[in-house]
Amino acid sequence: MGTFIDVLLVTANVGSLFDNVGEIESDWLREFFTTVHTYKPRFVALHFQEVGGKDYMVNMGHAENFLWNIESSEEMRDFDRVCIYVDNHFKAVDSFTALGSIYFIHKSLKNIYQYDFNVKDFKAVSGHKYVGSLDGVTTVEKEKFPKNFWPDFKWSRKGYMRTRWIIHNQGLDLVNVHLFHDASNLIACNSSPSVYSGNRKKALRYIINRISDSSYTPVPFFLFGDFNFRLDTLSLVQSLSRSAEVQTVKKDSSNEVEKIICEEKDNDHKVLLHIETKLFTYLHQAMFREDNGRALLKYDKEITAFQDVITEEGIVFPPSYPYSEDYTKPTQYMNTRCPSWCDRILMSHSARDVIHRTEDNEVVYNTLGPSVCMGDHKPVFLFFALKTNGH
Repeated sequence: MGTFIDVLLVTANVGSLFDNVGEIESDWLREFFTTVHTYKPRFVALHFQEVGGKDYMVNMGHAENFLWNIESSEEMRDFDRVCIYVDNHFKAVDSFTALGSIYFIHKSLKNIYQYDFNVKDFKAVSGHKYVGSLDGVTTVEKEKFPKNFWPDFKWSRKGYMRTRWIIHNQGLDLVNVHLFHDASNLIACNSSPSVYSGNRKKALRYIINRISDSSYTPVPFFLFGDFNFRLDTLSLVQSLSRSAEVQTVKKDSSNEVEKIICEEKDNDHKVLLHIETKLFTYLHQAMFREDNGRALLKYDKEITAFQDVITEEGIVFPPSYPYSEDYTKPTQYMNTRCPSWCDRILMSHSARDVIHRTEDNEVVYNTLGPSVCMGDHKPVFLFFALKTNGH
């Protein structure tokens, strides 16, 4: 008879926590601790992206303090083993990813082992381990996407970080992921799928190939992070502006599009949609939140190319990005990007098979802090009972 271990996976792009020092952090922590208290998991994995924010050279100390606040909190005291891996070596330009992963193991969990990718063997996990510089650390496999991956785009701190575990005889890969964003809303509107979507597809395929190659025995995997998946912007804009007059404004000297403006044909020619490089204003913004944005899910297409290897629980929460960073407007989106489900928890089909599903064991896939300001990304979590072979 196997046993079941309650597991909580969380992904959070925390860049804006460090760019708006102080005011968001305490609410963020409270929401996280409340979720842990509600579900009472015995294994918790937190995957962070953008640790330190945009100004990471200044903020890395604050970021380390934030991680310490989680690790040393009263709320997490029953987790007697903690592994913290932070890529804080920002001077190493060729390898810096700004990823951070924290793993908490409850005192009631006995058979937990972590993989050493160097000696290709598992070792028992003990105590609290904080690793700031990942150079020479053999329990993590970290990679920044190669520079020649997209010659046309600015190289940025994107990549993945993998750890491998045995929880009561069940092996799992947990992979922290950060893929490329849409640099310009206008370019995103040029084609369907967009050029950015093509880049993300290539990057995700690269990660899946790397973690599935023959270097190590494949095990079920969870990929969770900021995939930067965006809605199919061109199709969405065509749909939203179906009954509108569309104007394309070009820069004087060149043929380059500067803005797209869609006006209602009647109703005093109200501006329905206004798009610029970093502006996306839609008159009826509530549509993105209504019924958790269900009407928009048909434009969320970037995972479909991977259905042979990856699956996901059904999405029943509104787009996770870009929320207002004004803490008095926790459910409003900023008018910078089209709201999208950027933050995701994806899994291999073999990982889906080790999730225990009964009426008593619900699987929960949702956002943290839906009505609290959590920064521009709402963290996303998956809670489930893991089937294991242990006792």
